[in-house]
Amino acid sequence: MFTTFDFLQIIIFVGLLIGLTPIMGNYMYKVFTGEKHLMSAPLGWFERLTYKLVGVNSTEETNWKSYAFGLLLFNLIGFLFVFLLQLTQAFLPLNPTNLPNVSWHSAFNTAASFMTNTNWQGYSGETTMSYLVQMLALTVQNFVSAATGIAVLIALARGLSRKTTDKLGNFWVDLTRSTLYVLLPLSILLAVIFVSQGVIQNFDTYQTAHTLQGAQQVIPMGPVASQESIKLLGTNGGGFFNSNSSHPFENPTPLSNLLQMLAIFLIPAGLTFMYGKMVGSKRHGWTIFTVMLILFFAGLAISLYGEYSANPIFGHSALMEGKETRFGITHSVLYSVVTTDASCGAVNAMHDSLSPLAGMVAMVNMMLGEVIFGGVGAGLYGMVVFIILTVFIAGLMVGRTPEYLGKKVERFEVTMAIIANVITSFSILLFTAWAATSALGLSSLNNAGPHGFSEILYAFDSGTGNNGSAFAGLNANTVFYNLTIGFAMLIGRFGVIIPILAIAGSMAKKKITPVSAGTFQTNNWLFIALLIGVILIVGGLTYFPALSLGPIVEHLLMNNGITF
Repeated sequence: MFTTFDFLQIIIFVGLLIGLTPIMGNYMYKVFTGEKHLMSAPLGWFERLTYKLVGVNSTEETNWKSYAFGLLLFNLIGFLFVFLLQLTQAFLPLNPTNLPNVSWHSAFNTAASFMTNTNWQGYSGETTMSYLVQMLALTVQNFVSAATGIAVLIALARGLSRKTTDKLGNFWVDLTRSTLYVLLPLSILLAVIFVSQGVIQNFDTYQTAHTLQGAQQVIPMGPVASQESIKLLGTNGGGFFNSNSSHPFENPTPLSNLLQMLAIFLIPAGLTFMYGKMVGSKRHGWTIFTVMLILFFAGLAISLYGEYSANPIFGHSALMEGKETRFGITHSVLYSVVTTDASCGAVNAMHDSLSPLAGMVAMVNMMLGEVIFGGVGAGLYGMVVFIILTVFIAGLMVGRTPEYLGKKVERFEVTMAIIANVITSFSILLFTAWAATSALGLSSLNNAGPHGFSEILYAFDSGTGNNGSAFAGLNANTVFYNLTIGFAMLIGRFGVIIPILAIAGSMAKKKITPVSAGTFQTNNWLFIALLIGVILIVGGLTYFPALSLGPIVEHLLMNNGITF
């Protein structure tokens, strides 16, 4: 049963998150506004050297189209690099177990996955990827894909805070500063802490152990801590091992488990504070944080109810299938909510074994656009899409031209916001329908009935939402799923980024309207209620029919003693 100790663990987690938010936010504000900060002295020379080596003029700013072109070009190069490295790993060094080259379709999926900050893995990392690929391809993309999301948010904040200009900054500068000053120092610090807790970090060959029964067991080794830290801080997800953060070499102790969850939310939460400062309203930043926190608590409460509720099959026992006995029900459920809120994808329990209600919450978290803290940068600019729709709807209700942060929200901005919202639902539902009605899609299922449908729905939901977690019952390492989920990840990433940058460019050109008695406030409880309503109605009801075919009907049938 749910105990007082479980409640205290959740309160400690949330308390630490709230306390760290302004600290991270203030630091990142200084980094991206060019002020002196903690890492200026030790790393400033490296930033300047980087610009010199790659030929970037750090003082030159661009419009949104040039910003988007640089972003797309950089990501294309990263995609090709990761793709080719996998196809040739058998001929490259740091491959002590002589792993063969990766198949072309899996290499495509993985390249798209890590380039889009998704980290979906249809394979077992320890038996598929060499140490070189894990470090030079996957870990590097963990850094730069996360930095890309932060850069887009920074450009959006500039577009909303500036007036009568078309300049949004310099993508290469924002990318460099995100990586060098934010992601790299935090990752080094967290990796050292993880090693102290027992996370492995080595280049040893795999070890052979003898069990008590006399059998032999091969134990994978590798540079785990360095990848683990950035996969969490960058809300990348994935894992060095197939069992992800339920593996004792990735997540050995209750302290490492707590730090992993904090690392997932740390930068997204801090960005809300930074965003508030950049647009001239810290209160608005805290308002966005509050909306995210309320939705987080709502999802957590439903998930805990689903896991601890009695049912005719299991009686009054808590559902331990697929959970880690070291962490228990509450920390497994808390981790599942955190990782699907933040488009991270790291897991410490198998989501396929979650109760139907908890599994539904994980899906809904991703279906809402990963805006409940969300991926680094991506969660907040996804939330701005809903904010634009909210102020537009509020403006229609009172018969006034909608405004956001003193900028008039007009047809172009609303159109771009709708495109960013609709394109993700189109991807999720279209690919799910295709897989659920074709032999290629149905052949990979582990379960029949509504749970099998949930496995398919979750896969495309996770891919489009750039989350990367999975209902593990689905065998996704096939040509069909590698290609369709790969394209879903690309749509979910760049189908949102491009409209967001277009909004930023349009808003930057506008004048700022002075606040008046008729201005719709975006920093009070009325706005919080309206924003949550729009998120749930616009973002949630789109998927109700699909959810009804999956986790909802499964929950009802389970309560009548039927499982799948």
